[in-house]
Amino acid sequence: MTPTAVLHSEWIKIKSLRASAGSLIAVFAVTVAITVLVSATVGQAEADNPGNDPVFGAFYALNFGQIAAICFGTTAMSSEYHQGALRISLAAVPDRTLFYTVKTAVVGALALCVGTLTSFAAFLSGQLFMGPYAIGLGEPGALRATFGGGIYLALLALLAAGLTAVLRSGTAVLGVLIPFVLVVSFVVGDTMGSIADFLPDRAGQLVLHQYPDGAIGPWTGLMVTAVWAAGGLVAGWWCIRRRDA
Repeated sequence: MTPTAVLHSEWIKIKSLRASAGSLIAVFAVTVAITVLVSATVGQAEADNPGNDPVFGAFYALNFGQIAAICFGTTAMSSEYHQGALRISLAAVPDRTLFYTVKTAVVGALALCVGTLTSFAAFLSGQLFMGPYAIGLGEPGALRATFGGGIYLALLALLAAGLTAVLRSGTAVLGVLIPFVLVVSFVVGDTMGSIADFLPDRAGQLVLHQYPDGAIGPWTGLMVTAVWAAGGLVAGWWCIRRRDA
C-alpha cells in the first residue's frame, strides 16, 4: 500500500472507533465545560489570591483534558491488539515502519488540532466569566500558552500511543500514566526539587504559566515533554518491528 492509502485507512480506523472518537471529543468538551464551570463559580474569587497566575488559572481544566488526551492515544493504538487486529493490519501493510509511522502521525495530528482548538476555546470561554479580572490573548504569556497547551496535549497522546505499543495493553498504560500524571508527579515531584521540572507533565505545563519560575523555560519544558514522547514512540516502533504480531 502507498503511504497515502495507509493514511486513509488509519484515518478511517480512528474515526470509526467509538472509544478513540469519544476520547478526542472529551478533550474538548471536558476542558471547556470545566473551564466555564470553574470560571463562573470561583474564578473571580480565586483571582484575588496573592500570587495568582491569571494565565495558568485560565488553563486549570487542562488537568482534566490531558487525561482524555492520554485515553485517545491509548485507545487509538490499543485497538490493534484486540482480537488479532494487528495481524490483519500488518497483512495489509507489511512495512511495519510505514504502518507505525502513519498511525502515530494521524494520532498526533488529530490530537494537535483538537488540543489547539480546545486551548483557545477554554481560554476565551473562561474569560467571559471573569468580569474585571478577564484577560485577553494580548496578556503576556497568554498566546504562547494557548498554542503550547495544544502541543502539550498532542505530546501526551503520542507518549500514550508509544507506551501502548510497548505494553500491548491499553489498560496497563492507563493504569500507569493517569496515576502518574495526577498523583505520583505531584507527590514525588515535591521531594525531587528542580528535577521534577523534567517530568513529562510538569515540564510541558511550564508553557501554561505566565512567568515560569522553574529550572527551565516554557518552550524548553515543552521540548522535554517532546523528548519523553519521542522516547515512547521509538520504544513502540522497536516493539512493533521486533515482536510477533
